Amino acid sequence: MVEVERVLTLTQPLGEVVRYLADFAHAEMWDPGTVTCERLGAGAVSVGAEWHNVSEFRGRRTELRYRLVRWDPDRLTFVGRNKTATSTDDMRFEEHAGGTRLTYRAQVDFHGLARLAGPLLQREFERLGDQVSERLPRAVDHALGTPPAQGERPG
Repeated sequence: MVEVERVLTLTQPLGEVVRYLADFAHAEMWDPGTVTCERLGAGAVSVGAEWHNVSEFRGRRTELRYRLVRWDPDRLTFVGRNKTATSTDDMRFEEHAGGTRLTYRAQVDFHGLARLAGPLLQREFERLGDQVSERLPRAVDHALGTPPAQGERPG
């Protein structure tokens, strides 16, 4: 198993951040490993919604089918599966100084022989975690608009 956790401070309000990140298709914007992520099915995003995710890691492409398994006002959990691994992205949110503090935890459980490689990949996943820390706040600001600085009036 490999696990990475990062705590991010976002300038956007909690409710808007949760709604944006609940659509896992947006991972294309903030997850450096995601090549494509397409919603399967139609209708409003809700618990049970699924996405087909194509990721690239160490020069190899892999496909996972992700499912939104938890959507609370302060928490989202996605679980992606294929024959080699189960990947869990857990996001916990709390209001912080008019914005949002996000605790993002990614966990990958490898299956079969791939399990042996898990400990060797921790450093690579830490690097991906650092990249998510840089990209996710920018993606949220780009999608939701950067709020005015304190004391500024909206344009």
